[in-house]
Amino acid sequence: MRTGSRVLLVLLLPVWGSAAAHNGDLTVRPTCKPGFSEEDYTAFVSQNIMEGQKLLKVKFNNCAGNKGVRYETNSLDFKVRADGTMYAAHQLQMPSKPLVLRVTAWDPQSLGRREAIVRFLVAEKSPHSGHKPKGRKVVPGELAQQQSDTLLPWRQHQSANGLRRQKRDWVIPPINVPENSRGPFPQQLVRIRSDKDKEIHIRYSITGVGADQPPMEVFSIDPVSGRMYVTRPMDREERASYHLRAHAVDMNGNKVENPIDLYIYVIDMNDNRPEFINQVYNGSVDEGSKPGTYVMTVTANDADDSTTANGMVRYRIVTQTPQSPSQNMFTINSETGDIVTVAAGLDREKVQQYIVIVQATDMEGNLNYGLSNTATAIITVTDVNDNPPEFTTSTYSGEVPENRVEVVVANLTVMDRDQPHSPNWNAIYRIISGDPSGHFTIRTDPVTNEGMVTVVKAVDYEMNRAFMLTVMVSNQAPLASGIQMSFQSTAGVTISVTDVNEAPYFPTNHKLIRLEEGVPTGTVLTTFSAVDPDRFMQQAVRYSKLSDPANWLNINATNGQITTAAVLDRESDYIKNNVYEATFLAADNGIPPASGTGTLQIYLIDINDNAPELLPKEAQICEKPNLNVINITAADADIDPNVGPFVFELPSVPSAVRKNWTITRLNGDYAQLSLRIMYLEAGVYDVPIIVTDSGNPPLYNTSVIKVKVCPCDENGDCTTVGAVAAAGLGTGAIIAILICIIILLTMVLLFVVWMKRREKERHTKQLLIDPEDDVRDNILKYDEEGGGEEDQDYDLSQLQQPETMDHVLNKTPGVRRVDERPIGAEPQYPIRPVIPHPGDIGDFINEGLRAADNDPTAPPYDSLLVFDYEGSGSTAGSVSSLNSSSSGDQDYDYLNDWGPRFKKLADMYGGGEED
Repeated sequence: MRTGSRVLLVLLLPVWGSAAAHNGDLTVRPTCKPGFSEEDYTAFVSQNIMEGQKLLKVKFNNCAGNKGVRYETNSLDFKVRADGTMYAAHQLQMPSKPLVLRVTAWDPQSLGRREAIVRFLVAEKSPHSGHKPKGRKVVPGELAQQQSDTLLPWRQHQSANGLRRQKRDWVIPPINVPENSRGPFPQQLVRIRSDKDKEIHIRYSITGVGADQPPMEVFSIDPVSGRMYVTRPMDREERASYHLRAHAVDMNGNKVENPIDLYIYVIDMNDNRPEFINQVYNGSVDEGSKPGTYVMTVTANDADDSTTANGMVRYRIVTQTPQSPSQNMFTINSETGDIVTVAAGLDREKVQQYIVIVQATDMEGNLNYGLSNTATAIITVTDVNDNPPEFTTSTYSGEVPENRVEVVVANLTVMDRDQPHSPNWNAIYRIISGDPSGHFTIRTDPVTNEGMVTVVKAVDYEMNRAFMLTVMVSNQAPLASGIQMSFQSTAGVTISVTDVNEAPYFPTNHKLIRLEEGVPTGTVLTTFSAVDPDRFMQQAVRYSKLSDPANWLNINATNGQITTAAVLDRESDYIKNNVYEATFLAADNGIPPASGTGTLQIYLIDINDNAPELLPKEAQICEKPNLNVINITAADADIDPNVGPFVFELPSVPSAVRKNWTITRLNGDYAQLSLRIMYLEAGVYDVPIIVTDSGNPPLYNTSVIKVKVCPCDENGDCTTVGAVAAAGLGTGAIIAILICIIILLTMVLLFVVWMKRREKERHTKQLLIDPEDDVRDNILKYDEEGGGEEDQDYDLSQLQQPETMDHVLNKTPGVRRVDERPIGAEPQYPIRPVIPHPGDIGDFINEGLRAADNDPTAPPYDSLLVFDYEGSGSTAGSVSSLNSSSSGDQDYDYLNDWGPRFKKLADMYGGGEED
């Protein structure tokens, strides 16, 4: 009995997990040793086992996460999943005697194999269980019918000394419940009871997922009888197993027995169709592929148990479109879903795409019992280079003018049946022969795939009048294996060269000649002739000057002979680095004419044709010797050897030069001029000096240097008075200049004072008439006289009298121009009568003048000026208020004495009425 109890205790660990593992009590081992958790597993099972029923779970650890570990058994009746769960491969009946198996675990990392022993024992029935009811059919998978209706998981045994000793609890076999049961519900699964129920009243309960945890109340138990029920249909795809715990307590809630584990497995039914991952699959295969070439894989998943036939999917091809060249071009692996070719003859140029309908069926492909589904596989036949490009004709021709580049002379057309615009279709052209100098290349048009024969190196008609090219075409991608090049992949190209009028050219360009400067006019320098490359054209070449900066040269228009037109001077500004350049033009008389240019460079050799010049031209020195000297040198326009060393000397005439001055030679280019005598009066002296160069023959020049002799201070510098004296002015001249300056300043001052006085007198002059007694100023003061002839932009429409005044009278109050006279708002002044619009502007002016004379509101004289209106109500009154009639007490005859400006007023108020 001790041995049996030990075996039952071990079974709790591998099959259902140890209690410590469920409670989170994990023991950490210091080292890891690969192998099974137990060397010998034992499990109690029922006698009748359903297909796919879980029996035992073995545990193996390879110390590397168990990745890739595989399990095998030595029996075909049992299989082991990757997680170590053993299950029945098919429905079977266990023998009454123990069944011993061997489980092997293979580790791909260490390439090692480990084995463990598994023993299956058929669970014995409780001695308290009754017999099966007569007439009741035994249904496989129902524990209540597989075993007895009543389980006694808690058993009591009597010890040898008479005491009752609690033995280890029974291991309850799993309870199998088929999914999608039709009931009726609640449906009894098993009855659980304790043998203590004869002594005390016991209450039974269950806990766990499906009982008191979501999903709630899937299982229930009668607390008195211990019968456990399932309350509704099960769905294995929703939950495949349940782990419950059964409890037994007395009426006071005290635990009578230890909780017992109940494992309930939902048996799978074929209630799910296979579902493809995609409804449409896309694959491709090269044309010309051999049978057995992989194309693609289609996959369908079945939600049913994959370890049973319910979830085992098999594939087959239903239809193929088109059925060319065979109706069975493809086949599919029934288990993996791999589609491969089964027949030869795939040709993209004939069939570019196949549509294959694939069917997936569970129940291992049994069409009578299994469920099916379909998907579409689109297989594209991809192109391979199995068609070489071929020229559409065997010969091509073209024409090209000479001396032209980047010109397309011929277009080569080819035909290729492969996929357009792919490497198998793109053409590459090569020139095999006929162009050893590389004048031509063939470029591919990316759109049309044509070959464009292009000139990349200019051709010469005089050298080659025609070219016979042999060209070959190939594809960008190499030809497929076994495909040979076609004889039509080569062709001939004939290119004719046309002659054009080429420009003459100078064989030596730039041409350099050397000669001495100063050659006389008319000297023949050289013949600068050009060559006409057109050997097959009878043409004449004529020459002319294109550039001759100094106009020194002439060229013979017929033979190109160069002669001098003037003396060539090396020291001219037109010479750069002793070289003179001139450009000449050579033109033929072809159609059209062509011309070329050539440059002639003349290197001028220096001759001694320039005498040296003394430097500096002016200097100053103290009137006493030994204080300072004058350093002199010379400049020569020539170059070595026609320059220094120079010779400096004083002339013998006049004799005073050598008497007063002396020259001391420093080196070949410099000398010093100084006083010979002890004192020389201050002033400006012209000292002649003869300078001779070293040319052959030597040239000399007498140069004059102006020397200012002046008194100096202790530092040897000229004083200010001394500098003036040295300039040649005496004391009397200096005094005369100062007096002139003073007189000039005095005259300017007197003129300024006189202007200021005159301005002051003009402002302080008294008026002849007092302003208060000057009536004319009280009447009108004129400050402006208008714009004169420039102010002639008159608007003549303003001179016309409007026919009506409604537009003025109806103007909105308060809106008025500042220069118009108020209308209708002055009751003390009558409104001027309206004059009809006259046809003659002269009559209109006369009528307006007459109306103004008779209108007391009019201004005192006729005028076209517009006066600003300043409002009414002035305390000064209005001039217009004067009565224009001849009757009155006021005498206005004195207005006639005021001049023509007041004649109008005198006529209006002083005289009679106008005729």
